[in-house]
Amino acid sequence: MESMRLNKYLAHAGVCSRRDADKLIEQGRVLVNGSVPTPGQSVSGEDTITVNGKVIQGQEKKVVLAYYKPVGITCTEKDPHAKKTIAQAVKYPIRVTYAGRLDQDSEGLLLLTNDGDLIQGMMKGANRHEKEYIVKVDKEIKEDFLKTMAGGMYLKDIDANTRPCEVEMIGKYTFRIILTQGLNRQIRRMCAACGYQVKSLKRIRVMHILLEDLKPGEYRELPDEDIARLYADCGIKKV
Repeated sequence: MESMRLNKYLAHAGVCSRRDADKLIEQGRVLVNGSVPTPGQSVSGEDTITVNGKVIQGQEKKVVLAYYKPVGITCTEKDPHAKKTIAQAVKYPIRVTYAGRLDQDSEGLLLLTNDGDLIQGMMKGANRHEKEYIVKVDKEIKEDFLKTMAGGMYLKDIDANTRPCEVEMIGKYTFRIILTQGLNRQIRRMCAACGYQVKSLKRIRVMHILLEDLKPGEYRELPDEDIARLYADCGIKKV
C-alpha cells in the first residue's frame, strides 16, 4: 500500500488535525508498530498505529477520491483475467472502492470512497444523478441520431428503456451526453442501436465533481465541501 506521513494518516483517521497530530507525536503519545516514530515518518494501512495506547483504524474518516481511470483498467477488485484492476492501479493508504463502473475500454472520472452508504447513494438510479461524457463515434453525426439518443430508446439486447437525456454535437464525429441512469455499457449500446460504433468514451463529470486537469492514472482527494455536497445530494447523513 502507498504510504503517507504519519500526521496526515492520523488526520485521515479522524483523530485530529495534522497540526495537533504533530503535537501528539512530539509528546511521545503516538507509536508505530510499538516504537516511537521518527520525525516525518511515513506509514500505511499495514502498520499498527496507536495513540495513547488505542489502536487507530485508518478507515474511520470518510474519504472520496476523484480518479482518472485510463483505458485498460478493469473496474473490479479481483479478476484473474484482468490485465490490471482498480485495486492494483490505485495505491492509497485507506481501502477505497468505486461508485459506478467504467468499462475497460472507457476512460475518465471515477469516484472512489471508503463509505459504502455513499456508494449506494451515488449509484441509486432513483436519485437521477448526472454523469457527463464526451464520445467519439466512427461516422459523421446526423441530426436524427442526436434526436433518437436524446429522446429515450428501447435497448432490445438488455430489455430496457433509456431515459431522455441531454445530447449535444461538439464535433463532426463527437458529442456530449449527460445521463441520469447507469445501464450496462449504456452509451455503447445506444450508439450501436443507431448504427454507430463508439471509438472513444470519456466521463468528465459525476454529479458536481469534474475531471478537471487530472491525467490518466492520477487521483486527487476531494475537499470537505465537495464531500459534504455529495452526501447532501444523496440524502445521506455524514457520520
